[in-house]
Amino acid sequence: MSMPLVSVLMPAYNSELYIAEAIDSILNQTYTNLELIIFDDGSSDGTRKIIESYSDPRVVKVLSDQNGGVVRARNDIIDRAQGKYIALMDADDIADPARLQKQIQALESGECDICGSAQWVLDQATGKLKKSKDRFTDADLRALLAVYCGLCNSAITGKADIFKRFKYDTSILTSEDYYLWVQMAAAGFRFVNLQERLITYRRYPAQTSAVHLEQFKLTTAEVQKKYLALLGISKQFLPRQQPWLERLRSGVGLLKALNQRFPGISFKANAEIYARFQYRRNGLWTPLTRLERYGFSALALIAF
Repeated sequence: MSMPLVSVLMPAYNSELYIAEAIDSILNQTYTNLELIIFDDGSSDGTRKIIESYSDPRVVKVLSDQNGGVVRARNDIIDRAQGKYIALMDADDIADPARLQKQIQALESGECDICGSAQWVLDQATGKLKKSKDRFTDADLRALLAVYCGLCNSAITGKADIFKRFKYDTSILTSEDYYLWVQMAAAGFRFVNLQERLITYRRYPAQTSAVHLEQFKLTTAEVQKKYLALLGISKQFLPRQQPWLERLRSGVGLLKALNQRFPGISFKANAEIYARFQYRRNGLWTPLTRLERYGFSALALIAF
């Protein structure tokens, strides 16, 4: 039986420092039946020259003289993809050589529709490499989307027809991947994160700046509202810090709704969800807030 074609999508903008390493990590995959579609989004540095230096016939080069933004670029190359599966890859990340082989195996087995993985996180400012904190099952991943995005864009491979159906929302520019997963999850598609760390994700100082974090916070809240609406869950259960009596209603209410929608949510995932309703304090209150969180997480496993 022939191996299915995989389309790897790589948008690039002023990525001359790292794009060669990203490209090489895809072309050197143990799974070889792939096309790598690289979209140069009007780069003003040496990115295009690096892209054009590759002669591998599996590389498809899309060169734009205008910078239209990463969302437009991603949607353009989704349209161009010829494969049965689509793998996402940012131009500054690094794929493990066995990434595609392991993800295609999971997808072909029928256990999921969208396959991610754990990651290494490279702090570009310090050079330190850390392990990501991940959840792995479909129930955990889809439930946790109500409070945060537990999926790494560059670690995702999934069925092409799903990506072509949803694509990226051009009105959401800072959490576009989060909203994409939200739509897929609400539509019933199954997610899995493989426990092997199959991607190295670069993190930059700008991503932790006050301006970036405030903008991200606002768009994240909007995506969470949209997700609850898609799931038919009341917006009164939107995760936010609340006083004790209020979070008993909202936090427990969200746990109940999510556990009924996604049976099999783990104790740890339930605790992460409920924690989003608590104030983050240190000192004397810490044992009590932990006891509250763990108590309701255990209750969710029994009662919901």
